[in-house]
Amino acid sequence: MPGDEEALVCLRHDLWPDTSVAAHRAEVDAIVADRPRSTLPLVVFVAESEDRLIGFVEVGLRSHADGCDPSRPCGFLEGWYVEPSFQKRGIGRALVARAEAWCRSQGCTEMASDTWIDREESQRAHEALGFEVVDRCVNYFKRLT
Repeated sequence: MPGDEEALVCLRHDLWPDTSVAAHRAEVDAIVADRPRSTLPLVVFVAESEDRLIGFVEVGLRSHADGCDPSRPCGFLEGWYVEPSFQKRGIGRALVARAEAWCRSQGCTEMASDTWIDREESQRAHEALGFEVVDRCVNYFKRLT
């Protein structure tokens, strides 16, 4: 991945546009330097076409996740994205398969993920790869003054 950092920043921004490019750049720099935001392991696998990045999966370990055995860490699909012009070609499936293999190599027997409630295409993609809906919720926030 060395040399692909800026392309990864762009792909991450495509997936998470509400986060600034500068924040994505800082996260990618931290991951490349092996200092991810988590104290648990986190890795990124990428897909390339004609020597350029077209997709990525970011996977890490979590101490727990909804639907998973709370007595052991599990893998968590933190982010998964393939450029629209390359979707529906098995690239996303291959990225997730690589993430699953990494999770198994870390001793995980389960993997979890999440997506936004209005991202129906993402939900269908997860379900096509064997993920099961565990819960649906609405998150609230209140600023305390």
